[in-house]
Amino acid sequence: MVHETAFYDLLGVSPKASADEIKKAYRKLALKYHPDKNPNEGEKFKLISQAYEVLSDPKKRDLYDHGGEQAIKEGGMSGGSSPMDIFNMFFGGGGRMQRERKGKNVVHQLSVSLEEMYNGSTRKLGLQKNVICEKCDGYGGKKGALEKCANCKGRGVQVKVQQIGPGMIQQIQSMCPDCQGQGEKFNSKDRCKNCNGHKVERQKKILEVHIDKGMKDGQKITFHGEGDQEPGLEPGDVIIVLDQKDHPVFQRQDNDLVMRMNLKLVEALCGFRKTIQTLDNRTLIISTQPGEVIKHNDFKCIQNEGMPLYRDPYEKGQLIIQFQVEFPDKHWLPEHLMFQLERLLPPREDVMITDDMEEVDLCDVAVQSHQKQYSREAYEEDEDAPRGGVQCQTQ
Repeated sequence: MVHETAFYDLLGVSPKASADEIKKAYRKLALKYHPDKNPNEGEKFKLISQAYEVLSDPKKRDLYDHGGEQAIKEGGMSGGSSPMDIFNMFFGGGGRMQRERKGKNVVHQLSVSLEEMYNGSTRKLGLQKNVICEKCDGYGGKKGALEKCANCKGRGVQVKVQQIGPGMIQQIQSMCPDCQGQGEKFNSKDRCKNCNGHKVERQKKILEVHIDKGMKDGQKITFHGEGDQEPGLEPGDVIIVLDQKDHPVFQRQDNDLVMRMNLKLVEALCGFRKTIQTLDNRTLIISTQPGEVIKHNDFKCIQNEGMPLYRDPYEKGQLIIQFQVEFPDKHWLPEHLMFQLERLLPPREDVMITDDMEEVDLCDVAVQSHQKQYSREAYEEDEDAPRGGVQCQTQ
């Protein structure tokens, strides 16, 4: 039994969530609350990262489930990594040591359709990035005119002393606002007029994002060296994270596609012939023979009509079809014809009636009055959805 659920609640997942579900939840929240995109949500970003650090580690997660956050602290397993370290490691950016040699990576989420992942696509993405100023060649001003910053005396940081209680003081260190942490600056007359002494200027860059057939939700496409430029550092990367949009007909399960198809009762019992429009605009014809009964929630599949395999697009997964049999409304057949229908159907089971039995009326359920009572149990898990164990058997 889980001791507390605060970390799960932060990521918006169930305590029974799989590692993949936790990873996907963190990815979406981290991109949403990243300080570069949402400067006012730094604390939220920190909490999300802390929750992911614990829940993504099986040992830490087990300790948290049994004893909560206190057990993590007492077990000496509290996260020592910064939120940005966790973010960069998740998105392939490395840790602190890499950032000292290389500029930070820029991560963008790209919403793509299932059709684009099936057929492949090329999207153009316009980004604003810092580039080395061409006028001053990244120097910031007139060569040899740099002066030591008088505000921080060349240290690049300011130290403020604050009293927090009787006999207790706290030192707060912050970046010098005058020289932007550089320790030296130009006079206004020597400063580069193009970049205003910042050494870099903003430019628009158009990236062509090639979405290959069979790519998956959450897959990363990396543009090496296309991040912000900074003097003395190797530019970071631009990382595009694919976010698959929901499709009205098909659901994707790894390399398989799953769809639901409605059947009339006559089609389920007497055979049918139907068409399916594929993601590449082909039309498939499927049929059953008379007497081949299809039951409600039966599964059938078509080999090699699922998603293309990534980097092997001529191979495809399965197209799995879940049939929903629609029964007719009541009184659809006149009562005097019912006996003819009954003669054609399998015989009903006779029940022996005795005198000690009590006959009662069968009524319709008032759905709205019972909805609150049963909604949690009814919708906690979709029992009709196909499981990973559904396999297609060749006949």
